[in-house]
Amino acid sequence: MAEDEKTPETPETVVEEVETTPEAAPEAAADTPAEAAAPSTPAETRRDRLEARRSARRPAQRGQVTPEQREEERQARRAATAKQRRAYRAKLKERRASAPKDTSVSEPDHAPEHGPGRARVRQGVVTSAKGDKTITVKIDVVRRHRRYHKILRSTLKLYAHDEANNANEGDTVRVVECRPMSRSKRWRLTEVLERAK
Repeated sequence: MAEDEKTPETPETVVEEVETTPEAAPEAAADTPAEAAAPSTPAETRRDRLEARRSARRPAQRGQVTPEQREEERQARRAATAKQRRAYRAKLKERRASAPKDTSVSEPDHAPEHGPGRARVRQGVVTSAKGDKTITVKIDVVRRHRRYHKILRSTLKLYAHDEANNANEGDTVRVVECRPMSRSKRWRLTEVLERAK
């Protein structure tokens, strides 16, 4: 029971505890001469060590090189690069000059009915020949979607000029692009490929 009882704190005991707190510990430790010098100098940080290393390296790298020498080196590098570029461009020029002689005529990128100065040609079925000198041609277009590769089917409806009223409903015909003949007619009948049965 005697252990459970605490001694009452008197003002003298409180003062003694305050004096021995950790804040007062460095003052007590500063009595020795080796430890006295350490707190007075600022602690060396990582940044200070890196700066010291960099400054030690600088004289070896750039101390002997003046700004004029650096500029001369830069000009020399630029001149060498320019020389290589001139040589490369001269080779390209020679290749381009000799290309038409060496190679034969290549295939065009577009179909023969397309291109500058060529009228487009289409083939379709006549859906109506009721108008005078005018036929309506239906063209079925089947193509693959660029990204999704699905087969897409669609139809085009063209109005074509038929001078002699040759085509009848259901005929397979070939039409060619021409000047505008009316508000909607921009095609002309060239031939009837197959008659309707």
